[in-house]
Amino acid sequence: MGFFSRGNDDTPSNAEMAELGREYAIAKRHGDRKTVTRINRQIGESGISDSDRTSFEQGRESYDSIPPIPRGRNRRK
Repeated sequence: MGFFSRGNDDTPSNAEMAELGREYAIAKRHGDRKTVTRINRQIGESGISDSDRTSFEQGRESYDSIPPIPRGRNRRK
């Protein structure tokens, strides 16, 4: 137990669903509607449990917590 230890363990129980959540967040941020639709369809067809949904949300939030890189301004004249 370190001085700055938070003491919580937020590792997802299902790594595959966490990766799918990260992929969903990436597609959502970059505007890839085809991938977002595919993932939504995949989740809808397979009735996922509460623990899998939690893993999916943790994966999605892990990518969403990274702030986007600000775009440079257009320097053309």
